[in-house]
Amino acid sequence: MAQMLRLALAVLIFGAGAAQAQGLDCDNAMTQQAMNRCAALELEAADKDLNAAYAEARGAMRDLDTDLPPGLSGAELALRDAQRAWISYRDKACAAEGFLMRGGSAEPLLVLGCRLRLTEQRAEDLWSLAEGPEG
Repeated sequence: MAQMLRLALAVLIFGAGAAQAQGLDCDNAMTQQAMNRCAALELEAADKDLNAAYAEARGAMRDLDTDLPPGLSGAELALRDAQRAWISYRDKACAAEGFLMRGGSAEPLLVLGCRLRLTEQRAEDLWSLAEGPEG
């Protein structure tokens, strides 16, 4: 199921790139296909921000591990494990949310919207983590 959603997302993102090249106006998208493509573009941008936030947080955790006494490190690995678990959660939670429109043309948009919302929230959390307690 998750593999099918990833494949559908890849198709949507590829199609979104083509739509962008054709001058798709996402502010005035009127068809379901255009809305899906625009949502995929928005998710792609949010995913880039998420990856940047993760890289910063990972660097901060690596620095923290360096500063901790022997035997107390593990922050970077804990973050990696948490991120992997979060990705699984996001994908499954959004697949479940998609059932609200199961089989309809709006199902991909609902799933993409869920993924966007959760990705933006996670990026904020990671940026905060990267800043540390002083941030």
